[in-house]
Amino acid sequence: MTILIAYDGSDDSKAAIAFAGELLKGESAVVLTVWERAAMASARASVGLMMAIDQLGTEDAAIEGAMRELAEQGADLARQAGLAATPRCDPDSVAVWSTIVDVAEEIDARLIVTGTRGFGGVRSLLLGSTSDRVLHHAGRPVLIVPAPDTAPDTAPDTEPGAEPGADAVT
Repeated sequence: MTILIAYDGSDDSKAAIAFAGELLKGESAVVLTVWERAAMASARASVGLMMAIDQLGTEDAAIEGAMRELAEQGADLARQAGLAATPRCDPDSVAVWSTIVDVAEEIDARLIVTGTRGFGGVRSLLLGSTSDRVLHHAGRPVLIVPAPDTAPDTAPDTEPGAEPGADAVT
């Protein structure tokens, strides 16, 4: 079985790798980082950093190199978590979610693993989250791992349902 893990370096994507490692130890995994060429160009333009057209290729090459390193870091995390992982880095085709779905199809992934939120920020609020789009368009099983900070906060000395910091009564 090959699994596809979407990785962008966020805490959510790291949690997704860790959980996949616990659940699917020893399985083959492709750790995918998708980079957004068009988004980077529009981000540069929005802050007034217009570049000459001939410099955009150089800029994209630098961004791609950084994203390849990020994919390798994700694959290292996956290997540490017990998966037989290889990195992969692709530019977005139309949107990050569609690239994830396309790569899953290409490699015939039995499962796609993703975190609930990445570094989408305002864009994900306007367009919907990547994980939600992957879930609805993948046509294959998708495991969405919640953010690490969404787990109930129960201190070891606290009864379930008690206020944090309250002494447990035995």
